[in-house]
Amino acid sequence: MFFGAKVFKICQAMTIVCALTLAAQASAAGIADLSNGDAASGLKEALSRGAEAAVGQLGKTNGFLGDARVKIPLPESARAAEKMMRTFGMKKQADELIETMNHAAEIAVVEAKPILTDAVRKMSFADARGILAGGDDAATQYFKRTTSEAIGAKFLPIVKRSTDKVNLAGQYNQYAGQAAKLGLLDKKDADLDTYVTHKAMDGLFLMIAEEEKAIRRDPIGTGSHLLQQVFGALGK
Repeated sequence: MFFGAKVFKICQAMTIVCALTLAAQASAAGIADLSNGDAASGLKEALSRGAEAAVGQLGKTNGFLGDARVKIPLPESARAAEKMMRTFGMKKQADELIETMNHAAEIAVVEAKPILTDAVRKMSFADARGILAGGDDAATQYFKRTTSEAIGAKFLPIVKRSTDKVNLAGQYNQYAGQAAKLGLLDKKDADLDTYVTHKAMDGLFLMIAEEEKAIRRDPIGTGSHLLQQVFGALGK
């Protein structure tokens, strides 16, 4: 009796292993069945949709300021100074600085669209298949890898023009520079324009990642037959 139960458990374990193996093979086959052209075209459509939606959402009025996920605060190590400003009756000035940072990001992010579009155009078949087989944010990571340098260079002067209009930006840099020397502030946060540029990029890639997850989760909901075909292959 004991021997029979042991054999049953072994057979049960083997059945589970076989089922998992077949599922993995089926998923790989689903991707392999796609032509290079289908894989690349599907990914390019998905990336274009994600990038356009992210830029459109963040580039509108209060796109950053009105969304808690991407709203740009003062650097954490500078918030003590912000609290002091508010305590000593400078609430309006503190709010103005934060609003200026977020509106600067909002203006700058629009300039990312052609850079993202160019990255989509240059995507290879190998890139497409790697993204398809990757995790939920594989396409977003591709964008980060191929566009971060160009987007940062494009954003920085736009942000600078916006913050130059507010005298508090210069005062922030003066305070932050001294704080950084004393080790009270990270050096990367000591320049307001650089800080806003990095946070704007973080927000952009976050929204692209959200769009990518939505497409992977529900390709049928996109209304695109090609996206259904390509991303549907992952579930086979």
